[in-house]
Amino acid sequence: MPRVMATGSAADFIPPRPTLPKLRRAAAGCRGCDLWLNATQTVFGEGSTKATAIFVGEQPGDMEDRVGRPFVGPAGRLFDEALESAGIDRDIVYVTNAVKHFKFVRRELVKRRLHKKPSAAQMRACKPWLEEEVRLIRPRVVVALGSTAAQSLLGGSFRVTRHRGEVVTSDWAGPVIPTVHPSSVLRAPDELRAEARRDFFRDIAKVADYLKKGARVGQGTAVRQSTVAPPRVRQPATRKRPVPRARGTS
Repeated sequence: MPRVMATGSAADFIPPRPTLPKLRRAAAGCRGCDLWLNATQTVFGEGSTKATAIFVGEQPGDMEDRVGRPFVGPAGRLFDEALESAGIDRDIVYVTNAVKHFKFVRRELVKRRLHKKPSAAQMRACKPWLEEEVRLIRPRVVVALGSTAAQSLLGGSFRVTRHRGEVVTSDWAGPVIPTVHPSSVLRAPDELRAEARRDFFRDIAKVADYLKKGARVGQGTAVRQSTVAPPRVRQPATRKRPVPRARGTS
């Protein structure tokens, strides 16, 4: 019997009455796109089921594909440092990727598998997993790490460079703060890497600030852009009470 190459969407593998453990088990057999053919395994999200923030990367890297956990490679270590610097405990957040299988190419004379950006079709096929993760956890904010994650959450025309560090509302994921992927910091030229690191840490610090004052998704605090000023609320006029005149003493 021939193997199913790909059905076209992960929606075909979403179990009834899904929970995060059910989704994780189902995702292990996902054939929504063709990336499963060469990847070692599905790398599903992990973290607290009551997370106040979900951090979404692009896809697993080489090490994540081998280990089966997200953000455990060099970029993951930088990510952990940024969280610690911002005072965010990784144990109480949820980390995942827009695409759950590692897409790579092999080059001659290079043993390591080299990352390749997922296609738009592969992003669409994997999106149902991310939608379910967000729906079940209902975080205060979703952080898009890189362009693939941002476009999965905010549409194909979205550009991180234009809205980096701002709070933008996704039609289905609520408040989103887009920033770069930590791997881009590691790839920056030597003379620019320190600045790229500072900028990334600054964005994660903005997430921490948002968590201190934000409300959960669906409770009405998201704004379309962080640069939009909130409407002014007119306070009801208060009538001044007359000050009694002091009586003289004789």
